[in-house]
Amino acid sequence: MKIGFIGCGNMAGAIIGGLLDSGAYHKEDIIGADVYAPSREKTAKNFGIKVTDQNLEVVSLADIVVLSVKPQFVEEVIKDIRDHVREDQLFITIIPGKTLAWLNETFGKEMKIIRTMPNTPALVKEGMTGVCAGDKVTEEDLKKGLEVLNAFGRTVAIKEDLLDILTGVSGCGPAYCFLFIEALADAGVVGGLSRSQAYELAAQTLLGSAKLFLESGKHPGELKDMVCSPGGATIEGVRTLENMGFRSAVMEAVLASADKSRSL
Repeated sequence: MKIGFIGCGNMAGAIIGGLLDSGAYHKEDIIGADVYAPSREKTAKNFGIKVTDQNLEVVSLADIVVLSVKPQFVEEVIKDIRDHVREDQLFITIIPGKTLAWLNETFGKEMKIIRTMPNTPALVKEGMTGVCAGDKVTEEDLKKGLEVLNAFGRTVAIKEDLLDILTGVSGCGPAYCFLFIEALADAGVVGGLSRSQAYELAAQTLLGSAKLFLESGKHPGELKDMVCSPGGATIEGVRTLENMGFRSAVMEAVLASADKSRSL
């Protein structure tokens, strides 16, 4: 079973790294294509896989093809390869805004397509990926696709019309988390902590809090209340965040990102 990547950016690299680390694939089983030479060279250096500037070479060799190009380039890529794809090939797309209907129409026929939206924590094998399978995708196809996607984190099956809001929550969410880490750290520096100390404190606090939520099964409000002692420092901080519209700002950011995803 060979897997090919059209587009060798960061997300493709995360998937390739996950596949190799998991043992699901060996470097001889993977090929990548990218028109941008530095991306090809970086991928070959990091993973030792075969790389090319020819998309058709990937299509001719791979059983599973991952389309990981920017939305503005995908139509050109599909038109370049559509006369050479095989009906038994499985396509996995990492392209916001491009629906299954649009993809099938652009291919000129109904294909086996799994539409996904991963996020950048895939780079450290902690990704969160939304998955939506097309009508031609069989249970066996989906199993193969999930083996690829689970190599770098978790997956969740979702209706296609919810992929844009998922993009706003988990696809774009890491940027909001990094902004929060930066803000926490900046406050620590104002208070006298060194920059390195402040970043470590903020990042580990976010990591530990997320792990506590996932493993405890408790509602986030309950976990928040566990920290908020009556008349204490934490509830005073929460009160300040609420006064500044913290939750509303986050919600508006997610909804704005989802709207943008729909328009791509």
